[in-house]
Amino acid sequence: MHVRGEHGGLTYRVNGVLLPEGLNGFGQELDSRIIQSVDLLTGTLPAQFGFRTSGIIDVKTKTGDTLKNNQFSLYGGSYNTFVPSLQLGGSKDRWDYFVTASYNRNDIGIENPTSSFRPTHDFTQQEKAFGYLAYQLDDESRISLLTSASYADFQLPNTTGLPILYQSSTIAPEDRDIQSRLLRNGQTEQNYYAVLSYQRSTEKTNLQVSPFFRYGRIGYRNDPDRDLAFSGISQHEVNDFTTGGLQLDTSYNIAPHHILRVGLLGQYTSERLDTNTLAFPVDESGEQISINPRRIIDNSGNWAVEAGAYIQDEFHITPRLTFNYGLRYDRFASSFHNEGQLSPRANMVWKATGTTTVHFGYSRYFAPPSPQYISDTTLAKFAGTTNAPQTMLNTPTRVEKSHYVDVGILQHITPDYQITIDAYGKWAHDQGDLGQFGRAVILAPFSYRRGRVYGAEIGNSWRHGGWSIYGNFSFVKTWAKDINSAQYQFEVAELDYVRNHGIQLDHQGEFTSSAGVSYSNKHDMAYLDFLYGYGLRSGFANLEKQPSYAVFNIGYAHTFTKVPVGHSLKLRFDVVNLFDHRYQLRDGSGIGVTQAQYGQRRGTFFSMVSSF
Repeated sequence: MHVRGEHGGLTYRVNGVLLPEGLNGFGQELDSRIIQSVDLLTGTLPAQFGFRTSGIIDVKTKTGDTLKNNQFSLYGGSYNTFVPSLQLGGSKDRWDYFVTASYNRNDIGIENPTSSFRPTHDFTQQEKAFGYLAYQLDDESRISLLTSASYADFQLPNTTGLPILYQSSTIAPEDRDIQSRLLRNGQTEQNYYAVLSYQRSTEKTNLQVSPFFRYGRIGYRNDPDRDLAFSGISQHEVNDFTTGGLQLDTSYNIAPHHILRVGLLGQYTSERLDTNTLAFPVDESGEQISINPRRIIDNSGNWAVEAGAYIQDEFHITPRLTFNYGLRYDRFASSFHNEGQLSPRANMVWKATGTTTVHFGYSRYFAPPSPQYISDTTLAKFAGTTNAPQTMLNTPTRVEKSHYVDVGILQHITPDYQITIDAYGKWAHDQGDLGQFGRAVILAPFSYRRGRVYGAEIGNSWRHGGWSIYGNFSFVKTWAKDINSAQYQFEVAELDYVRNHGIQLDHQGEFTSSAGVSYSNKHDMAYLDFLYGYGLRSGFANLEKQPSYAVFNIGYAHTFTKVPVGHSLKLRFDVVNLFDHRYQLRDGSGIGVTQAQYGQRRGTFFSMVSSF
């Protein structure tokens, strides 16, 4: 996900509680079936938000009290998609509960590296479960528990017709199975978390204390003979995270026009990366000198502590003017880096008229990297092999420090129609970024010495009766210079160019537009929408650009209320990429990009939801 020119950097909050950061894989973070409502917060965030500040995905889950009926659903269609799910919930006396479980199976688990309709070797199956349990202690306090578990298995899609680049003693010359379409690489992703929360709310105070725990694991399985033939490297990887921490937030109405908020967050993360690699010996020019692969085993790990504390005041200067200001102190200490920062925040919201609201603000941000650092000792093990980097330069990844400004206006043109205009800018030292290096779908952090991001957004929405129409447009421009960490992941020529020239970031889609129209009533809903993308950067040092694209989608749903079993039955039909437009997201070039990716071709999907 790219929010306002950033790659990742998102924080997930579920019912007001921060979810500890997981691994950078391709599994979906949250199942949409658990969501009651969701907001995306961007811009100059108040002091209570820290660390990952590109965007705050603020989720309120369903509960037994809000769930009107239990539900069983079936979803499926193109690419052999089959997704059954079950939701159960209820409340009794002081107890409230909600649970959901789902299974997902399809033949397009990860983006297709070719323009073909159906990717080769791209089967996935995924299981997810979520639980919410709450107990009302008294009229002012309650305790709740969130738990989640997910397991996903992905085949990695293949590109057919790749040439054999290396000869290996493990492969017989007459072996006809050494073809790139037969590669059997795959990946599993696991995520488990639990959050226990105590909440107390009175007329003037609110308190929430939440200890949390999370475990994540990505396992990459290789195809030794074919990997060696096509890339000269075959590597089995296991990367896992274990995180534990505590979040505390409290607010107090200290005066008629002031709300004081104070809070802290602390968490400890342990990261492990275990690899078992086969690689060929090479000479000084990088040419293979032996057909006997060398086995290299490396088991390494990192640790990191992230801690932050804040104090802020929400000052209602007048009924129309609110000033939110505060200070935040963050600290990042790890096995490879140690740094802290005091960050001021200030935001003003002015309701100029009954139809016009203006906001503007400034924030200082402190965004630590993911604790995934490859040591010099590990790199040295691969010297003289096909897995050796062009350079051994390996500065530890740094914390991104930035100044961020945002100004915008919300204007109600009529009671049914509103328009929003927003502009923003960011100036950063040690600009953070992520890249996928190699075959495994694990994103690794690196940084630029300096970076800038600026842009603007325009949103329009109109609602009247059952009709809803929206249209959005965004512009973003990025700039960065001098890769100053994890340099071994890049070619020397690219490092030299970026050291002396400012470049655009690989995930920059300069222009984006979306629009849609829908109509709904008690029993029916129909929609048409589209998304336009200008194209991401590509080529040497991101000097080129992918072609632009536009994708249209349509759908219709009808709800039957008079059914023999249960309360209602909802049937839905959707067509994704209506005109079967072939568009390439990435071509495998660009800084931090090694895999080609195409957007999904046309897909037809059906769903049935039974409420009982």
